[in-house]
Amino acid sequence: MSAFTENLIVSPLPDGKTWVLRRKFSFYLGKTEDSETIEVPAGFITDFASVPRIFWLIFPPWGKYGNAAVIHDYLYWVQLNAYPKNRADQIFQQGMDVLGVGKVTTWALYTAVKLFGQLAWNSNRKAKQKGRKKSVEIPAETFEIPKMALKGFLLKK
Repeated sequence: MSAFTENLIVSPLPDGKTWVLRRKFSFYLGKTEDSETIEVPAGFITDFASVPRIFWLIFPPWGKYGNAAVIHDYLYWVQLNAYPKNRADQIFQQGMDVLGVGKVTTWALYTAVKLFGQLAWNSNRKAKQKGRKKSVEIPAETFEIPKMALKGFLLKK
């Protein structure tokens, strides 16, 4: 079964809307650890779920689906041939399923990115063409955070 492989460790940025990954964060697709892995590098900047403010009472930017949203943000930014928009959206849905997000919430968020995500996809492509970056350098010093067993996570020892 697919799983997230690390705890998500982020720090807020001064704008109050975005966060930076303090260390890499991965999600593997498939039944074994040797399956395809999506690895988001430390320093990547995310806004979690890009939900319009009017819907935040129902679907806040951060929720049980937050980890899946980070993977989705990353796939929308890098736009690799192996992960076209429709596959990125399916991986988002798969991530929410792994996290135990409710069926209604999963359906609503997946449907929203499926129907309206093209705007963000195109915006990211244009921003990259203009040289915009969506990552920052993380200092070389590292810190250890105890690994915790969380539902839907495979924590490497």
